[in-house]
Amino acid sequence: MKDIEGIEDIKWMVDTFYGKVREDNLLGPIFQSKLGDDWTHHLGNMYSFWNMAIFGVREYTGQPFPKHLHLPIDSLHFETWLRHFNATLNEGFEGPVTELTKKRAENIAATFLYKITAFRS
Repeated sequence: MKDIEGIEDIKWMVDTFYGKVREDNLLGPIFQSKLGDDWTHHLGNMYSFWNMAIFGVREYTGQPFPKHLHLPIDSLHFETWLRHFNATLNEGFEGPVTELTKKRAENIAATFLYKITAFRS
């Protein structure tokens, strides 16, 4: 297997990961309620987001946390999200960039969960 090398690998990662999310009984309904059947915009944003998070390409301009703040999610949702994310990476890639991407995802999940928990307190 190869490491994550660029935008085509990111597109595969995002498309494969969100395929798992859409089928997941816990996560799927949450995404369905927000996106319906129009995933094009979301996937495009995720390509840009992960290209920035992994390679520093500054094309993503959104603010992802506010979109998650009022969702009905908790630690189980983040654990499930990470499980699918890491499984996707393990299916397609190996190497230092892949490991960095896993760490970035873990940090994002931990930060979002911390902020959501603090907000609800």
